Amino acid sequence: MAPQEPAASADTAGPDEAVPATPANGDTKLFVQLTVMMLLEFAVFGSWFATVGLVLATNGLATVIGTAFTLAAVAAIVSPMLLGALGDRFLPSQKALGLAHLLGGVTMLFLPTAVRAGGGGLVLTLTFVYMLFFQPTLGLTNAIAFRHLGANQRRFPYVRVFGTVGWVVAGAVVGWLGLSSSPNLFYATALISFALGVYAFTLPNTPPPAKGVRFSVGDLVGVKAFRLLRHRNFTVLMVCALFTSVSLGVYNTYASSYAGALGFSNVAGTLALGQASEVAFIVTIPFVLKHVGMKWALFAGMCMWAVRFALFVQASNGSHAVAITAVLLQGICQDFFLVLAAMYIDEVAPVELAAQAQSMLILVVSGFGQCIGSLTSGWIYDATVGAQAHSVPADWNTIWSLPIASAAVAALVWAFFFRLPRARRPVVLEA
Repeated sequence: MAPQEPAASADTAGPDEAVPATPANGDTKLFVQLTVMMLLEFAVFGSWFATVGLVLATNGLATVIGTAFTLAAVAAIVSPMLLGALGDRFLPSQKALGLAHLLGGVTMLFLPTAVRAGGGGLVLTLTFVYMLFFQPTLGLTNAIAFRHLGANQRRFPYVRVFGTVGWVVAGAVVGWLGLSSSPNLFYATALISFALGVYAFTLPNTPPPAKGVRFSVGDLVGVKAFRLLRHRNFTVLMVCALFTSVSLGVYNTYASSYAGALGFSNVAGTLALGQASEVAFIVTIPFVLKHVGMKWALFAGMCMWAVRFALFVQASNGSHAVAITAVLLQGICQDFFLVLAAMYIDEVAPVELAAQAQSMLILVVSGFGQCIGSLTSGWIYDATVGAQAHSVPADWNTIWSLPIASAAVAALVWAFFFRLPRARRPVVLEA
């Protein structure tokens, strides 16, 4: 099958809705529109997700923290494929993005009252409903950016870096306003959600690529995207994404607690160094792809997850410098895994399945992988660190063996089973 450009099937949208396959390199307006979209998307996420546990603990709801994070992962399993299917067939992607954030913002407005009332069940329900709206937007923003960048796909890292900036800025503003442990935090998130919800409708039109194609019940769960699993490389990517995201789930769940156990006084500031490193590394992606290639760049990202937790083991002797080095690997771990995986999917997925394929990545990473990582590490924690009356950093080493092993498996599977095509460039897969 001859290689195709991912945006070539924009013809399915009709003459008045066509998306340019190759935007001009000097299209500053488009670049600004996409970067603002990414900045707001991750500002929404970063404004509440990093400190929601602190909000719940401060307001007498510490017992539901673990359940809240698990429900967030379940929402990532349930909703992205559904909204991806609807976006591919019925709604322009920018409108689906806007609608999801407007509904999410409304949901957020009810959380402060629920938290203050101590209603754990209601808090969990609202959190789950909100994440049902939010989780699919991570894939939608990727799909919108890739669709309009067209053949200039390697500009994507320069768009995506503003997402990290948005996360850092939102967290800093929340801290500066003194909202880190306050239920009013959710009002701030709602405000940003409304801003992005309205802004999304001003984005360039991204028509549903499968508009007019016969609809089936299977489209509601994005079943057609699973056809891509017939292709060896796509299946290998999803398997490796699952194993790698187990490491991500462990890090998100316990990195802050471990930093506290090591004696860091400013845990939030220490972990923020990881986001700062993402900004530094993401702009190197075009250079790395040119000189190393997609396969080995992704391999490096998977390996670094194992290295990161090996450094956590070494840091158990009290070495803050080693722990900080592990945190700083965030840039390689995230950018050379999540960003590159999204770029690869955009290159190989047929345009009519683009949104569903990106949603499948979110499903595997933020859903199954993180759920497995958080739940399994929680069981290990209860049997090790949690079982000690006075635990020491060395007690955490058993927990770190899980992400080390998981990342190592991912790297080995990727190295031995992912096959580059003869042309040494990705080829669009048959649907």
